[in-house]
Amino acid sequence: MKIKSINTVVLLGILSLSSILIVQVFWIRKTVEIQRTSIAIQQREDSLNQRQFSKDVHVALRNVLNNFYDKKSDNSDINDDVKQVKSNYFVVDINDEIKGYDIMEVDPLLFYLQTLLTRELNNQTIHQDFKYGIYDCFRDSIVYGNVVNYDKAKGYVPISDKTVNETAKKLDWKQDGHYFTVIFPNVKFESNINQPNAISPWIYISIIGILILLFFGYTISVMIRQKRLSEIKNDFINNMTHELKTPISTIALSSEMILKGDFTADREKFYRYVGIIHKENKRLEDQVERVLNVAKLDQEKITLKKTALNMHELLEEAKENFTLNQLGNGVAINLKLDAAEPIIYADAVHITNVIYNLLDNAIKYCEMDPKITINTDNKNNGFLIEISDNGIGIKKEDIKMIFDKFYRVPTGNLHNVKGFGLGLFYVKLIVEEHLGKIEVKSKIGEGTTFTIWLPMKHE
Repeated sequence: MKIKSINTVVLLGILSLSSILIVQVFWIRKTVEIQRTSIAIQQREDSLNQRQFSKDVHVALRNVLNNFYDKKSDNSDINDDVKQVKSNYFVVDINDEIKGYDIMEVDPLLFYLQTLLTRELNNQTIHQDFKYGIYDCFRDSIVYGNVVNYDKAKGYVPISDKTVNETAKKLDWKQDGHYFTVIFPNVKFESNINQPNAISPWIYISIIGILILLFFGYTISVMIRQKRLSEIKNDFINNMTHELKTPISTIALSSEMILKGDFTADREKFYRYVGIIHKENKRLEDQVERVLNVAKLDQEKITLKKTALNMHELLEEAKENFTLNQLGNGVAINLKLDAAEPIIYADAVHITNVIYNLLDNAIKYCEMDPKITINTDNKNNGFLIEISDNGIGIKKEDIKMIFDKFYRVPTGNLHNVKGFGLGLFYVKLIVEEHLGKIEVKSKIGEGTTFTIWLPMKHE
């Protein structure tokens, strides 16, 4: 996918998400406004109902006291005797003697009180279940209490005729005087719609918006990654075509010369063409084998044959081999072998390939005479190798990709450096199989440093 197509998809996605979020915000604001209006209406209704209920109960209880105080000479403070503790909880003060009954004469008094309560509440059309009880300051207890249920068919029906033996402390009554209480347990005026819940739609839309943005971001990252993989694939195909085409062309040309020529008098020329065919065929075989080996390594677990390996000796051999093979090309390899303990347990073949791959890259990616420095040290119970060069360097955006299989720094159609992008993939794979680590630092035009740490302990 081209970058222009990706930009178009991103732009359309942003416009679509913005439209959806704007519509959602509009409807949520409408919903919140309707909800707030409903809450306000409900609260007003509750307030009116509560005031009306409180007024009716006060009238009923005052009428009960009026009947109690029929034989009393002074009932001027009767309005102050009825107190509302909660929206459904009322307290009524009484004297020691009521209408000729002493407070200690329980049964007649309580029957009379229950009769008055049911009659007066019914007169005020308060058809609710209620509980009542009389508190005696001398006993510090409820001397009587009962629950009266309301039934449409039967009216008010008490559930028991027995005294309720509950202490004043348990029911949190007052500690002085005599009074009776009336509670309406089923009467509640708290609104079922709470104002704080009005923000819940915003929380909902925020969560949905975050999830959509995360999904959108993930989709874009996948698209960009696919584009990068497509570029890597194209670059790999171009390089592979170039790498395979050259030996095939050489073999074809040499074969044609052999078929057309007469080498009876010049056997040396004949053997030269045969040698070229053999050499190019070997080169072609090696290229195919490298691709197949890496594919095999990627699919199967690598089996390492670890033995005691002297890294200083390996590095000295590598320096000698590369110096001889690159004789006349100005290659200089400087060894600074400072590690006190050069022996590690590793697979000699694979570790040798790792070192050779890094040295080969340092020479190939250099536009001047290659100058390579190899430092060694012991660090964190391991063996540290630093391979620095004066090559062309690697860009920041490419450093994190160079260890990926088939990845090569994009060069377009320029194929001045041979390879399939498998060398560094193999290097990292082998280092990690040895439980080691590899890092790379590079500056464009100055060079690159690969740092490898390998554990010395035999696992």
